[in-house]
Amino acid sequence: MHHLRKHAVVCGASMAGLLAARVLADFYESVTVVERDILPDNAIQRRGVAHGRHLQMMLSGGSSRLAHLFPGLFDELAAAGAHVMDGIDDPSLFYLRVGEHVACRSGRFTRSDDVVIVLASRPLLETHVRRRVSAFGNVTIMDSHDVIEPVLDSSCRISAARVADRETGAERMLEADLVVDATGRAGRTPAFLEARGYERPRERKYPVGLSYSSQFFRLPSGALTEKVAAVNDLVEKRRGAGVLAYEDGTAILTLIGVAGHKLPTDLPGVLDAATELLPPQFSSALRAAQPLGAVTAQHYPVSVWRRYDKLDRLPQGLLVIGDAVCSFNPVYGQGMTSAALQAMALRQCLSSADTTDIATRYFRTAAKKLAPIWWANRFTDFNFTPTDDWRTKPRRLLNRGMDRVWAALATDIVLAETFIRKLQLVDPPTAMLQPAMLRRLLAGGRVSPVR
Repeated sequence: MHHLRKHAVVCGASMAGLLAARVLADFYESVTVVERDILPDNAIQRRGVAHGRHLQMMLSGGSSRLAHLFPGLFDELAAAGAHVMDGIDDPSLFYLRVGEHVACRSGRFTRSDDVVIVLASRPLLETHVRRRVSAFGNVTIMDSHDVIEPVLDSSCRISAARVADRETGAERMLEADLVVDATGRAGRTPAFLEARGYERPRERKYPVGLSYSSQFFRLPSGALTEKVAAVNDLVEKRRGAGVLAYEDGTAILTLIGVAGHKLPTDLPGVLDAATELLPPQFSSALRAAQPLGAVTAQHYPVSVWRRYDKLDRLPQGLLVIGDAVCSFNPVYGQGMTSAALQAMALRQCLSSADTTDIATRYFRTAAKKLAPIWWANRFTDFNFTPTDDWRTKPRRLLNRGMDRVWAALATDIVLAETFIRKLQLVDPPTAMLQPAMLRRLLAGGRVSPVR
């Protein structure tokens, strides 16, 4: 182990913060994770992770990085009741519908050796990762504390982090060579930079206008064979739904609305909406299930990418990771996987023989991993998110093209598998544009002309 520096402070024990701490543990003599919540010992929801009450999954593109950082973690999760879908070849476990088209569910997947999908609630996954990180002898997790601000020395390098006990208000200084902001969309690093004479990162953003309502259930044994369901009726009906099987017979239902579509926030309304959107086996299973807790609602207005990689000048020793850099439309479930990709970008930079200007190299490396996902999401959101001009002919032409894609996916198992690999961030967003895939698309669905 090659320690480059003495002490790193990570602000936030989110998945992004925990993954950053895991990477830093290999390069720093000591790592302190500072978290404002009181962290529970068991896998229960906590205040600082409100989105943990909605549909979330670790996509395969993130699972492979997780397995590298925490060998044996998936065995632990499986023992705790999670579904670890390793090398799965059965398409009938997925139900994916866009409009009137359902992705092909017959035949077998043939390229699944590198696909590992982990279906576990956010509290279960985060708890096991936190235990793994805590097991490192040089990592300390300090909960019920706020990081007030990083501290710069006279040469504009990070020298400490000023933290406060949330119970007593007592402040202290943690000397540090590195501070990593993993505090999510509300992270204060842009304001910190501006207050010290640095430029704020430019924000690339676009409106999403997404609302969602979620309910956890405990399903009757054997009630559902499918593990993943996603229904997208956003273009025509401004709504959608998703269902994921979680640990110990639990499942989550999340309803999605765009362009002002009002979602139900009571159990009868949620079940009625599920009946309208999902196949009969889902609505029957959910109505027979035991609801766990209350319906939770949330709104997501915009996707934001803070372009730290474009800044000419940064304090040495200040990094940002996770949603504090880039927050994607949550309907794609990419947040934790994005954090894993950024953590591996950090590992790549710290492993380099070049130990200078880590911040610039890290942000640029991370941006290369985020850019393809951002632009693919931007295109899809433009197609599926109604706006004032969504009924114009260009929008209808685009929708017609996507309708043809989904018509082909409904009958071609190879296309369906490639699409799922793309969704899981195993293959790049351009996977569907390869010549062999384009030929299949052209030979696939037929749709009516635009009028």
